[in-house]
Amino acid sequence: MPDTAAAAAPDFGSPHVRAHVDDHVLHLQIDRPERRNAFTQDMYRAVKRAAIWSDRQADLDAVCITGTAGWFGAGGDLARRTIDGVTGLDEEWDGTDHFPFRHIERCRKIWVARVNGVCHAGGIDLCLHCDVTIASDNARFRLPELLRGLPDPMMAARLVATVGLAKARWMIFTAAELTAAQAEAIGLVGEVVAHEQLDARVGWALEQIKLTGPGARALLKRELNGPLPAHDMTLFSRLPSEEMIEGMASFVEKRDPVWRQVQS
Repeated sequence: MPDTAAAAAPDFGSPHVRAHVDDHVLHLQIDRPERRNAFTQDMYRAVKRAAIWSDRQADLDAVCITGTAGWFGAGGDLARRTIDGVTGLDEEWDGTDHFPFRHIERCRKIWVARVNGVCHAGGIDLCLHCDVTIASDNARFRLPELLRGLPDPMMAARLVATVGLAKARWMIFTAAELTAAQAEAIGLVGEVVAHEQLDARVGWALEQIKLTGPGARALLKRELNGPLPAHDMTLFSRLPSEEMIEGMASFVEKRDPVWRQVQS
């Protein structure tokens, strides 16, 4: 029989973030494959709301987040932001307030990333802030932010702790794509399985999580995340605005960026 709590999952505010509760797990699906599951601000905000809501649910054990149609997530939707201009959430005084990452870490529930396919930029940010990451062998990982002129504070705060300094520098400064096996080898994901086994393995991991003491696992999650550095969101405001504009424009226009050298 279906879980009677399934109807309890609210609308988190984005048609591209689908949510339902099943057997004490909140399932989130990023569903915008026509844009490679690129995140709009309302999508980021929806995941943030899901973290806040799930933390308040006494009967919930975990949150499982995944993607759609070969895409886990391609990061922020730079094209939409550049083309459409300032709308809605962009007008907030704190334009970074919608990001869900610190809320995922503070949430007492265990977050499981089911990486079903390509995982770039903000998709990797999600993985870095989740507690358990299981990837399909079809998954691919890449950090192209600097090609767009964007210094990612979430990446700076978490990648070194996850994969080590040398590998973090390699991923950030070369924007090289990693296979799922390479990502597992450096510790970017917890486990890689054959794509057809992904559902079964994620299901097994969720069942194992539900066997653990909820209070104990929440306390241990807090202890594990406590020493991690804070996210320095001022990186965005410290960047020369013309560099960010050129990076986004070159991405939309599908050309190499033309950078102006900045004096230190």
